[in-house]
Amino acid sequence: MCCALMMSACGTAKKPTGVYKRDVSASYYHDKFNGRKTASGAIFSNNKLTTAHPSLPFGTQLKVTNRANGKSVIVTVTDRGPFTKGRELDLTKRAFMGITDNKNKGVLQVDIEIVKQ
Repeated sequence: MCCALMMSACGTAKKPTGVYKRDVSASYYHDKFNGRKTASGAIFSNNKLTTAHPSLPFGTQLKVTNRANGKSVIVTVTDRGPFTKGRELDLTKRAFMGITDNKNKGVLQVDIEIVKQ
């Protein structure tokens, strides 16, 4: 039990798969970030299906669902952010455009599920 408490206290316990957060804001990266290194060390590309999240472990796969139309996409956490208050995810442009109905809109309300950690 002591080991279990220590692991939990150290933050090494993984979050379970399934619903993570509902009705949160997601935006997408500007093209100026293409080719730059992400916090995980990967090279960023707006053509990939990746996302930035403030705290989930790198490599975590998320199902992001647009609440307005039910469209979803699976993305992998490779970066930290977003750094705009009130936003939960910064998606790549490919991921964002795949679930939006309005290509001129920069923020969506989404649900997030953890698929794999």
